Amino acid sequence: MVKSVPVQDTGRRVPTIWGSVPQRNKNFTGREGLLTELRERITSDARDVTAVLPHALHGLGGVGKTHLAIEYAHRFQTDYELVWWVPADQPSLVRSTLAALAPRLGLSDATPLRVDDAVTLVLDALRRGEPYSRWLLIFDNAEQPELIRPSIPHGPGHVIVTSRNRSWMSHVDTLEVNVFDRRESLEFLRRRVPEISAPDANELAEALGDLPLALEQAGALQSETGMDAQEYLELLRDAGSRLLSENAAADYSRPVAAAWSLSVSRLQDQSPFALELLRRCAFFGPEPISMEMLDRGKYILKSDFGVAMQDRLLVSRAIRELGRYALARIDTNNRTLQVHRLVQKLIRDELTPEDQARVRGEVHQLLVGADPGDADEANWAQFARLLPHIVPSQVQQAQDSPSRQLIEHIVRYLFQTGDFTTGLVEADRALTRWIADSGDNDPDVLILQGVKADILWALGKYHEAYDLRRPTLEAITAALGPDHEETLVILNGHGADLRARGEFEAARELDEFSLARHQTVFGDEHRATQNAANNLAVDYSLTSSYARALAADEQNLADRRALHGRDDSTWVVHAMAALARDLRQAGQYLEGRKRSEQAYMIYQDMVQRRVLSVDHPNVLLHAKELSVARRKAGDFTAALELAQEVHSRYTNSSQYGSEHPDTLAAGINLGNAQRVGGEPEEATVRIEKTVRRYRDVLGPDHPYTLGCALNLALVHRQLGQVDTAESLLMASLTGLEARLGSDHHYTLTCQTNLATARSVLGRTDEALKMGEAALTRFRDLLGPDHPHTLVCATNVALDLAAVGRGEEGEQLTEDTMRRYRRVLGENHPDVQAGLRGERLDFDFEPPPL
Repeated sequence: MVKSVPVQDTGRRVPTIWGSVPQRNKNFTGREGLLTELRERITSDARDVTAVLPHALHGLGGVGKTHLAIEYAHRFQTDYELVWWVPADQPSLVRSTLAALAPRLGLSDATPLRVDDAVTLVLDALRRGEPYSRWLLIFDNAEQPELIRPSIPHGPGHVIVTSRNRSWMSHVDTLEVNVFDRRESLEFLRRRVPEISAPDANELAEALGDLPLALEQAGALQSETGMDAQEYLELLRDAGSRLLSENAAADYSRPVAAAWSLSVSRLQDQSPFALELLRRCAFFGPEPISMEMLDRGKYILKSDFGVAMQDRLLVSRAIRELGRYALARIDTNNRTLQVHRLVQKLIRDELTPEDQARVRGEVHQLLVGADPGDADEANWAQFARLLPHIVPSQVQQAQDSPSRQLIEHIVRYLFQTGDFTTGLVEADRALTRWIADSGDNDPDVLILQGVKADILWALGKYHEAYDLRRPTLEAITAALGPDHEETLVILNGHGADLRARGEFEAARELDEFSLARHQTVFGDEHRATQNAANNLAVDYSLTSSYARALAADEQNLADRRALHGRDDSTWVVHAMAALARDLRQAGQYLEGRKRSEQAYMIYQDMVQRRVLSVDHPNVLLHAKELSVARRKAGDFTAALELAQEVHSRYTNSSQYGSEHPDTLAAGINLGNAQRVGGEPEEATVRIEKTVRRYRDVLGPDHPYTLGCALNLALVHRQLGQVDTAESLLMASLTGLEARLGSDHHYTLTCQTNLATARSVLGRTDEALKMGEAALTRFRDLLGPDHPHTLVCATNVALDLAAVGRGEEGEQLTEDTMRRYRRVLGENHPDVQAGLRGERLDFDFEPPPL
């Protein structure tokens, strides 16, 4: 790394971005050797400016690792353009804090990206050093290296980690932080307690083992009470003996426990209510606690503590006392208070099991009181403040309904923001406890399992989602009834599970039943009913009923417009995109492209106005669909350009990755665009790789796996590997007939391509027989003017001529070209190829499920 040079330009004396760095400790003492060594290590490596080497401050709890990092950030802030503090106690906090950096880097604004996508963009921007190359990130209390390391950026900036976990030593450059040396202890005590004598300070430092946290506790108590050092030492000896006889826990030091006990004892005498407040804070997380959340206690809690919270002066005095005795860090600007994790543990351990349960229960009530309810975007900031306290408070262990609803809302919030990994962890954490406490069929268990199934689906884990949702649907129907809102939510999800399994007819039957129930329960104008209608339209298209899908989505678009009153509603533009897809699948390529472009323009406008993010799932999905529409309409260049952009966005998104079904669909679209765009070798590599992944992800006999093999056969035939193409098509035809039947659109498409392969191999009689059978079925299924019917007719006409039935072939060609011109226009590539007497191909595009 390049060693930083002190900034000379007084116009840039502070970082442009300064994120959540705690206030500087006015009593910070010593540590000059550590600060110098840390600075030298950070700035010493000039060999590779693109590879950041993280530096870990390691040491036992209470030695001052966090304060050392805070001091470094403040002292050297003028060398940085960006300084960002990342609480790393919980992996979810790491991701959400990094995601919050995205808008500051110009990566998102009013409407946040999903958490995983935002983190990906942030790490990439830091790696590239754009827009800031001089950055510092501090990961505080990172106790799980294996979970934190993927979130540490690489690039030209600097990274500091604080941790008690020694395993960081095998991953990063590590600097050991020990207790104060005696000189530092004496300097600290003289600053904190100016009147203390040198012998007393030395004796006190010896008694407290030179541990900074214990010295801070002792100094605060003496400074605030006027207690002299000898009196404190006498009390300390008594407290230490008592703690030792009570077998104080081994994971915090005796000096901290002894110093803490004296501070708490004095607090008990001076402000009993402050001690009660501190006890509640001990059951939150070690991250900042909103005073607004605590203040709700005066309305929520019926205990003596809740009544006392109604006295504003008493509460203010208590908070001030916690700060005076260094038992909490008070941030008046952000209206938060924060208690060190060691102090929290000491306070919890001091309580009896009964008192622990009582106080923890009140904390659960405070968290429930702060629950904003629905996981709508407007509530995301409130959920972000709640999240750090969910796991430490153990609210997932509560059995009351409001606490469980809080967990359900938190998991839905994680789902909505795209933090699927954390959402899955928290859902499993809660479900394990709830099932043990209440059984498999408890309504709260079933509702949360439904949310978990949604997360599994979003992660592309379709099989797991199905295995969970199917029994959950049966159980919740029995528990809450078939017409309960949560039952219907899970029912709709189960239809998607069936589609993902390739059980298209079963999904259609289920969703017809579901729509009827929605209409009975909610009426036609309810959003849930319109969602059910959308799902049924998808089923119609997957069962080759394109006319019914088109009619259903036309009605759904009209209903959504009536409900929302404008086209730039997310629900309305989604319906517009669905209608555009239906038009294309029904054979109206030009109108379908026109409608798709309109929906795309609205999506782009919503992105520009920051209503939706550029990587919102609906935006990405429709961009892929527009690429298909452009190709079907004959605009191969524009189709390929958009296909490349969309595929890149999918593959570079941590939310999707290379194995996600939506990424695979984008890969097939790109391969098809490369094939018609004159890049057969690139298309072969892309499609072959994607088909292999489809086999792994959806299974070898899934209709999409079999259908995508058609595309692979096309590129093989285009490269002259006709035998390979025929083998692929024969296997696919057998599979599609078994899964979907001989009259399904996908099956007929495969049959027509197989006829072409056999014609090229010189087996024209076989090809003609297959082609004529497919043509009859195409006309019955799609009508005589559908482009797929016309493709089949074009090829049959060529085979008729090849077997000596030239007059029939000419008549069929004339009729087909007349229809083709009317449907697609004279200049469409397929029309031109047909006029030149060339065979035409079918490709396959897996539609959204």
